Amino acid sequence: MKSAAALIVFRMLPVIFVIVAAMFYVFYVEGDGAYPIRNTLPMLVAVGLALATLVRGAGTWTGVGWRWPLGTIGFAIPAVGLSIYLHYGYSVDLNGMVSESIYPRELFRFLPFYTCVAGGIGFAIGWIVGRNV
Repeated sequence: MKSAAALIVFRMLPVIFVIVAAMFYVFYVEGDGAYPIRNTLPMLVAVGLALATLVRGAGTWTGVGWRWPLGTIGFAIPAVGLSIYLHYGYSVDLNGMVSESIYPRELFRFLPFYTCVAGGIGFAIGWIVGRNV
């Protein structure tokens, strides 16, 4: 039987690959002028929640029930998804996001706060749903 640490590392690999790709995309879109380091915060929180879920479950996603896995997914979808979507919109000038704005890069100033709040709401919904499963 595999140890819990080996299971945690194995199950964290896909999460880390996806989050690192998202972080590279944020750095690619923002370049060096905006707030790329600050905008990786929601992604790092999603990795932390996934790690906490696996540690509490001793290497399995549902080791202690469905609260943590559904809460983690509930955080990751709005937080990381909204961040990536707005970065995509910025990169392709979606609906004049760049061309019709006076200061287009200021979008990214408070974006980590908004995405973390949206992720927190998603985490709470996932936690509540997981409690009732």
